[in-house]
Amino acid sequence: MATFKELYEREKAKYEELVTRKNVVDPDEYNGVYDRYLYPVLTNKHAPLIWKYDLNPETNPYFMERLGVNAVFNSGAIKLNGKFYLVARVEGNDRKSFFAVAESDSGVDGFRFWDYPVELPDTCPEETNVYDMRLTQHEDGYIYGVFCSESKDPDSSDLSAAIAQAGIVRTKDLKTWERLPNLRTVSPQQRNVVLHPEFIDGKYAFYTRPQDGFISTGSGGGICLGLADDIENAYVAEEIVISPRRYHTITEVKNGAGAVPIKTEKGWLHIAHGVRETAAGLRYVVYVFMTALDDPFKCIAEPGGFFIAPLGEERVGDVSNVAFTNGAIVDDDGTVYIYYASSDTRLHVATSTVDKLVDYALHTPSDPLRSVDCVQQRCALIRQNLEYIGK
Repeated sequence: MATFKELYEREKAKYEELVTRKNVVDPDEYNGVYDRYLYPVLTNKHAPLIWKYDLNPETNPYFMERLGVNAVFNSGAIKLNGKFYLVARVEGNDRKSFFAVAESDSGVDGFRFWDYPVELPDTCPEETNVYDMRLTQHEDGYIYGVFCSESKDPDSSDLSAAIAQAGIVRTKDLKTWERLPNLRTVSPQQRNVVLHPEFIDGKYAFYTRPQDGFISTGSGGGICLGLADDIENAYVAEEIVISPRRYHTITEVKNGAGAVPIKTEKGWLHIAHGVRETAAGLRYVVYVFMTALDDPFKCIAEPGGFFIAPLGEERVGDVSNVAFTNGAIVDDDGTVYIYYASSDTRLHVATSTVDKLVDYALHTPSDPLRSVDCVQQRCALIRQNLEYIGK
């Protein structure tokens, strides 16, 4: 039987091998828009040993996990002082999620978690779970984290009935966090809320997803934009749909804002998620749209179909057939790092450039919404290509 020290050294070596492994572009996946990387950037195996094991052999003689980590996924992202930071959703074996900061020099590999998870100020006694933080570096000088604050529905005897609201924190260093009151809107529940990085008409702007229930959007029409006078007691009185749900599309069941929108010369680039129903359950994919620079309420481009969908092993996990993003980083050279999770289990990265993404958004045809029109759209492309090849 292996000794405590031998078991510890073995697991430590496995951890170091994982976090120092170099990532490479997946050679089998090409579409010209982005490069998918072969290995996930964060998994439950990236959780440090000090998070999981009691390292005292007197109190843990069999070197057992005491506090297991089930999954690491949906992550906010930001670059500060030359380093890439992910504020990931870490889910313990007990189903509770918490936030933790992982740091990398490259953005595609080498991510290591800081020793301690984020300790949010405990200002909401009814709050049971927190997850899916979006990080916005706002022009007011703060970094804001907007996340889902979940609590039990007090008016229901159903133990799965919950209420989702948008929690707000702010920081300047990812270490000290100030908790602000949750966002208030006219909608019963809120999920996937993102703070716009600039003031609009002197006000804070939130991308929201109004929904009637914890899971069901009900009367919610899609991704909305609303304004709040004050961030310290944020209230949005009107939510205007900018990316609607549509029948028999990737946004049929629901859609929500993902990464903080990217400012480009041509408009605001949004990387969002859409959900449709299938015989096997809900399918989540990532999609792109653009809004006008001078009027962020106006959608100016809607490429048809999905941008990223779960492939291969990505389709399997705690909640299968899911691709989801809530973080992207634009580097100084125009490279865009898109962090997307698969099946609520692990976190991946794909890279592109601002120029490529703008070209994709503006020149990819929109969804014609009917099969007969989709065939005509594709036939037009085929005719164009055959004419060009025949020249």
